[in-house]
Amino acid sequence: MASTYTSNLGVEKIGAGEQAGTWGTTTNNNLDILDRAINGVGAITLSGTSHTLTTSDGTLSDGGFKVLVLGGSPSGTNTITISPNDQDKMFFVHNSTSQTATFTQGSGGNVNVPAGAKALIYADGAGSGAAVVDLLDSLTFGGTKLTATASELNLMDGGTSAGTTAVADGDGIVTNDGGTMRQTTAATFSTYFNANLVTVPSAITSSSATLTPGSAQSIYQKVDTSSNNVALTLAIGSLAIGQYIIVDKTSSSNTLTLSYPSNSQGVSLGNSVSFAIAINQNGSIFTFVESIKY
Repeated sequence: MASTYTSNLGVEKIGAGEQAGTWGTTTNNNLDILDRAINGVGAITLSGTSHTLTTSDGTLSDGGFKVLVLGGSPSGTNTITISPNDQDKMFFVHNSTSQTATFTQGSGGNVNVPAGAKALIYADGAGSGAAVVDLLDSLTFGGTKLTATASELNLMDGGTSAGTTAVADGDGIVTNDGGTMRQTTAATFSTYFNANLVTVPSAITSSSATLTPGSAQSIYQKVDTSSNNVALTLAIGSLAIGQYIIVDKTSSSNTLTLSYPSNSQGVSLGNSVSFAIAINQNGSIFTFVESIKY
């Protein structure tokens, strides 16, 4: 009985009583075919717009590699035909060319591997109607199907193309919540930022007081001098660079005197002055003071 070959790799099965004295050569060749199919990495050079990836019976061939590294200089989208069309195949693909590679085996469906992309594909060997399938398409995590488009994934991967889409309250923003990635609304972020941007304490009415900013907050402080003169000390040590204190003198009666213990600077607001602004430049001193009159 003559030799036959396996359906998918073309491994030679020696017929009974055949190849006396030479079967070792055939066996070693079969082992090489299996070795290539299990872990072989093949460099496939593409040119033009078509290429045939063939697996030949009993022969080490390009179609027998497990990993296909596509190279060369194709002139456009290159259609790679897996042959024969009745063999089941599975390939890890790395398309290192500058063109899309389209894998086909029959009329049942193809897989496009973009330039520079990687894919895990299989061909079902169904003959003229054979299909090639991308195993990473419809990828799921924890039972949830991923539906992101390529452009959406590119944004997460550091894409620099920015649009002008308006942000609405209900839009989602991804945030790291103590190590767990979550999505919350833009409105929630807005509420948080507004609450932590500027704090507005109750009006100061006593003749002397110290204003101490909380961490990560600027202050809008009203001071009521209608009953007496007020001396206000601004303790600025907890302000970050760029944060500020606005002092609003709400009465035209009496005076408001500001002092800064870090550098002994101060300004006195008479009864014709409305409010003062002090800008914190470096976290320790106010370097700009502006007073505005009624």
